[in-house]
Amino acid sequence: MSGPTADACYALDGQVIGVSAERAELWRELDRMLGTLRATGPVEPGFRVNVLETLSLPETLAGTLAFDGEVPEDGHCRMVDGGDIVHLIFPGRQTVSIHAGERRAEIRVRPDAKIAWTLWMLVLDAALDAGGQHMLHTAGLTLPDSDALVLIHAPSGTGKTTTSLALASQGFGLCSDDAMILNVASDKAVAWGLPRHVKIHRKTAELVPLVSPCLGLSWDRNGEQAVSLEHLGKIIRVEGPGARPVAALLHLARSADGQSRLEAMARTDAMVALAADNVRTGMTGLLPLQKRRLATIARLVSTVPTFALEVGAQPADAASLIRSALAG
Repeated sequence: MSGPTADACYALDGQVIGVSAERAELWRELDRMLGTLRATGPVEPGFRVNVLETLSLPETLAGTLAFDGEVPEDGHCRMVDGGDIVHLIFPGRQTVSIHAGERRAEIRVRPDAKIAWTLWMLVLDAALDAGGQHMLHTAGLTLPDSDALVLIHAPSGTGKTTTSLALASQGFGLCSDDAMILNVASDKAVAWGLPRHVKIHRKTAELVPLVSPCLGLSWDRNGEQAVSLEHLGKIIRVEGPGARPVAALLHLARSADGQSRLEAMARTDAMVALAADNVRTGMTGLLPLQKRRLATIARLVSTVPTFALEVGAQPADAASLIRSALAG
């Protein structure tokens, strides 16, 4: 697909997303996350995003209401399923229309509004999907002395970040503590980490004192601090964004007796647990993108070993359990 030169292009492991806007400030939030993936030199985007600053926000759109409610941090929004086009509307603030078949999205935002993070993530999801990739709410770490990685999934608040940093303290390489991009198009599942800051909680700092040099004195209202991957890279191994083979999928849970253990998990159970945290069902059922994400998850669990990981009072104990299991 040809078109005007984008203001910024980002290379997402084979898929290029191009963003055009009247002012660079309009896509600054996206750049803060994807800045390290900025493409250099002329490239042809595989997915285009046009940002238009305007007072005109069409909010009554053709289609079926798929969602109407509050989203964390960003407030009230509606999603309209128009078949070939999906609309996300933040009333009085901004809208986005995603044309999946045409591999493009149009964002309309009022001059006094900041583009919501939820909207950017929906656009990023669509761009990745157009390239056969899907974002999963999982941590990803490379094994010591190996380029292969393990994916660790669990609902927010279960301890993915704590476990990830504890494993990194034992020689694992951090790809991401929260968001991995998965591709199962080939015979082997591969994944790479979205280069987002790591939010470290007070309790994580207590359990993994290695990270103390990266922390300041100020904590946000959730008791967290956002630390850049560059800063963390001074004390642990932080992996680059290249895709790596997935060696195993681990479902994380907290140990009831304080002891860490790793046991084989039925593939069906692993799929249900991963899908419950990553596949969204709206009023209209599963949107096409969500159906493809579910198929990607099914392919993943049929391709790699699946385990249940219970982490106890010493999260670093999980490192030897994972190494032993995969060595065997």
